[in-house]
Amino acid sequence: MYGALWRNIPGGLPGKLSGCAALLLAALALLFFVVFPLVEPRLPWNDVTVNSPSIVDTPSGSPLVSPTPSGSPAPSTLPAG
Repeated sequence: MYGALWRNIPGGLPGKLSGCAALLLAALALLFFVVFPLVEPRLPWNDVTVNSPSIVDTPSGSPLVSPTPSGSPAPSTLPAG
């Protein structure tokens, strides 16, 4: 495939190198501006399954850890070990 591409690009060595660079840049632009934005909503990168306490800012500026949701045990009541 690369040999056929190299043979079909016109010009000498400088023309072939610049033609290959232009094709590479066009393929990257197509990926970044068209393909990746269309596929991004379907990717699971933002599906976080780790439960951690959220940090809430108080009016005084000091962070406060929010209480655990009802139904889940408090960290001090977990069994040791």
